[in-house]
Amino acid sequence: MASATGRGSGDASSDYRRELWQMADKLRGSMDAAEYKHVVLGLVFLKYVSDAFAERREELEQEMAAARAGRLADSGVPPPADLDEPDEYRRANVFWVPEEARWELLQSKARQPDIGHLIDEAMDAIERANPALDGVLPKDYAWPALDQTRLGQVVDVVSNIQVGGGDAHATDVLGGVYEYFLEQFALAEGRKGGEFYTPRSVVRLLVEMLAPYRGRVYDPCCGSAGMFVQSVEFIAAHATGNGNGGKARADISIYGQESNYTTWRMALMNLAIRAIEGQIAHGDSFHHDCHPDLRADYILANPPFNVKEWGQERLRDDRRWVYGLPPKGNANFAWVQHFLHHLAPRGTAGFVLANGSMSSCQSGEGEIRKNIVEDDLVDCIVALPGQLFRSTQIPVCLWFLSKGRRAGDYRRRNGEVLFIDARTLGRMIDRTRRELTADDIARIADTYHAWRGQADCGEYADVPGFCKSASLDDVRRHQHVLTPGRYVGAAPQEEDGEPFEEKMSRLAAQWRKQRAEAARLDEQIEANLTALGFGATPPSDPPAGA
Repeated sequence: MASATGRGSGDASSDYRRELWQMADKLRGSMDAAEYKHVVLGLVFLKYVSDAFAERREELEQEMAAARAGRLADSGVPPPADLDEPDEYRRANVFWVPEEARWELLQSKARQPDIGHLIDEAMDAIERANPALDGVLPKDYAWPALDQTRLGQVVDVVSNIQVGGGDAHATDVLGGVYEYFLEQFALAEGRKGGEFYTPRSVVRLLVEMLAPYRGRVYDPCCGSAGMFVQSVEFIAAHATGNGNGGKARADISIYGQESNYTTWRMALMNLAIRAIEGQIAHGDSFHHDCHPDLRADYILANPPFNVKEWGQERLRDDRRWVYGLPPKGNANFAWVQHFLHHLAPRGTAGFVLANGSMSSCQSGEGEIRKNIVEDDLVDCIVALPGQLFRSTQIPVCLWFLSKGRRAGDYRRRNGEVLFIDARTLGRMIDRTRRELTADDIARIADTYHAWRGQADCGEYADVPGFCKSASLDDVRRHQHVLTPGRYVGAAPQEEDGEPFEEKMSRLAAQWRKQRAEAARLDEQIEANLTALGFGATPPSDPPAGA
């Protein structure tokens, strides 16, 4: 059974993150959120690697003291010989932090006028010491437009984030702060910011439905790497036996690509802050596919919606367009076919698209969709509620495509498509934004898993107004339009138990009473207008000869 774990928007850790954000945002001044984002997130990352280094150093000191006292357990690993040996840190998946880059030193100099220069030097030192971070960290802290007094105050704010100790690691305090700040910057930047951040509840739904326990996970438009983080968190949440007998292991390989250079850097920091390894490339997935031979077991993605200028004219004969040439003015079905191209023979893809992808017949899109449906690749379509994305008002849906159907992984569903209409789900978290709750996510994911025959999710059954397993003939009758509302029907209306005759008598009496009240109000208004000299006057006789 799906077990979507929630953020706990009202818990203490959420309040802590919110307070940190409010403190940091006050220091932004006139700086644009897109620029300030790198200032803050770079400092959060620097605090993380420094704290992890300090904690590892303390562990090594304790091991050395125990060895000197002859108390070190015989683990087969020799005691550390030198606290300043970088390999002693890398062996524990901890970045080596040179002395000039350690947080306590930077914090002690936070009020100095050259604090930006010192931070830039710290970032350079960490990159030199850790080749995996080469070219990733921001180094614009000495920028003249960045107020150095404010920068020192931000250093003090970030210093309040405590990541040392078992409790902090267990709850991923710094990872939570990093993600929360990513979300807040996306909201502050509006549409542009939404390009690198997918709402957490949408990511969680995709991950819960695909359940990527092991294998190759790919996102060719990975933004700030939220899909990958949630995939690893999913495995951790289920590793105690919740739905898989305690056999879940983080046995996944991560592959991604991101075209925006600064967002690509954020993705690498987002993974590094959680010690997640992945092959994340920088480049345009259409024109410079950095993983051309990859065949992924799972694809999770939120491609940019309805991109018009994607360079179709340079890719007209590309081998990926098996189901038809995507139109020049919309990249949606270029993304869909890119996903299919990179799927393994038993792989499954789950991704976000604009609602128009389910029904559009413009410029050959309907023919491409028809060909994909007729090849029995469409597993499930989920219509999502509105207002999930702050960056766009375009209504969206989830597509799930599977090559495992053709491989006979769940043969009884060949020639069927599951439609889920989730437009009524979710809760408003502020005046303009909605999120899916943990119960919503579990309901949708469990329905999908039951449909696919997962034993611990029970037997699947159609639910009017919510889900329908439609045959390929049903889809053909609808001209291969995949809008769930066409298939699931209307939810049954609850009977109120009032007999028809009584209800009609009551409604007729209510209508007559309302008509009488309306007539009384009209008379009162007319009397008031007459008293003011604006009473109705009879029309004058028409002029002679008219």
